Amino acid sequence: MSDQDSIFVGGGGEGYGVPQQLLLKYGNRHGLIAGATGTGKTVTLQILAEGFSAAGVPVFLSDVKGDLSGLGASGSASHKLHEAFTKRSQTIGLDLQYGAFPVLFWDVFGDQGHPVRSTVSEMGPLLLSRLLELTEPQEGVLNVAFRLADEENLPLLDLKDLQAMLVFIGENANAISTRYGLVSTTSIGAIQRRLLVLENQGGAQMFGEPALDLADMMTCDASGKGRISILAADKLMASPRLYATFLLWLLSELFEELPEVGDPDKPKIVFFFDEAHLLFQDAPRALVEKVEQVARLIRSKGVGVYFITQNPADVPENILGQLGNRVQHALRAFTANDQKDLRMAAQTYRDNPRFVTEDAIRDVGTGEAVTSFLEAKGIPGMVERTLVRPPASQLGPIDPALRAQLMVQSPIRGKYEAVVDRDSAFEKLRARTEAAAREAAKTAEAEARAKAEPQGNGGLREFNSGRRYDGGPARRAEPAAKPKPSSRSDSITETFAKSFARQLGTKSGQAIVRGVLGSLFRR
Repeated sequence: MSDQDSIFVGGGGEGYGVPQQLLLKYGNRHGLIAGATGTGKTVTLQILAEGFSAAGVPVFLSDVKGDLSGLGASGSASHKLHEAFTKRSQTIGLDLQYGAFPVLFWDVFGDQGHPVRSTVSEMGPLLLSRLLELTEPQEGVLNVAFRLADEENLPLLDLKDLQAMLVFIGENANAISTRYGLVSTTSIGAIQRRLLVLENQGGAQMFGEPALDLADMMTCDASGKGRISILAADKLMASPRLYATFLLWLLSELFEELPEVGDPDKPKIVFFFDEAHLLFQDAPRALVEKVEQVARLIRSKGVGVYFITQNPADVPENILGQLGNRVQHALRAFTANDQKDLRMAAQTYRDNPRFVTEDAIRDVGTGEAVTSFLEAKGIPGMVERTLVRPPASQLGPIDPALRAQLMVQSPIRGKYEAVVDRDSAFEKLRARTEAAAREAAKTAEAEARAKAEPQGNGGLREFNSGRRYDGGPARRAEPAAKPKPSSRSDSITETFAKSFARQLGTKSGQAIVRGVLGSLFRR
């Protein structure tokens, strides 16, 4: 599986090359697992995860098809492929020993693992704009919402916080536009509709507290094996953009929170990004640049990122050029475009004089691959045809009873299951609105009392209003001082409270209350 400084990936037999190993000290130089459907990418991902775990390196991966939960159970001699595994092990010189690995199950929806959440603030406007498919003007409004929330100390934790913030901006669009630039109510409405779609897809469960603590993913068990965090992604894949955005957020969090470590002897954590084409499909240039930056710089923080996709062409060239460890399963060339992609894939490898790389990529069978791993001093290894080693853990999913048992034994059991809803933008805006409503009610009550007071001695008061007691003409009443204009230093929230007090009782005022507070007040 793994020795002190490398992971055994596969070997050769007749017509194949030398044994292939991934050096742990270059595990943070990123990698690529590519190939057509059914050629063995998932098994390659599984054996790499086993190798890193055995070397004491925590792993994060997404389980798109539900197959990778088998990492938590030992392989068995009773498995239908045991005979084939034994034969291959003998061919490549592997002493196959079955064994299970420490796993943590995670699930955005909380059904098949520990709930995993982010706050809206941690996600940020760029990734949220990508998730919601916003236009440039709409993204600008979202940036205003985040900026205003920061300035007014209104934490954005879950979707209702963001929705309340957008309502607040819409009702005060004129004042906010003066300070931050034009805020269109049309754009606000479009964002609200996108949030509703996200909520209907179950995306609201991804936002809130307690948010994920990265330290929980970067642990080892008592035997020193790195824990393998498995994200249940079979349901999440029904919303591909949500899946890609969530994984990119997690990668960004690793980038922002982990300290620089230079070139460690082995990675601090390895991150497998399955179905990587979803990350780049129709992605705006700003987002692709962010991924390029993360891929370029995160290795110095001890993080290895491995992209899994069908075709290397799915990954932008600037990122593809940073992937030093490669396992290329078969690519089929049925069309002219397929043949072009095959040639381009072959050109990224260091040639081997024993065979034509393009032919090898096309001809390798299931469980075989064309591989290249970084060698001493980080030099790309010569491309080799390789028989990929069998996994030590169970091939395929585990049964629900074993999954439930592993969840009960989880070291973080109970930490994320209960949702915490502390005071944030929604609650603070509601409190301020209630205070403004009470103040407006007091003002209205005082005005009503003043109007209801009796007007006794009206005739005398009228006479005295025209003459002074000494018989001279009465002095003209001094005009009331004009109210001072509102200070520019007034916060947006203060402006809102003042305008709310004036508007209460009107349809506009009632709309504000309903928009922020729902049905707290009824007409």
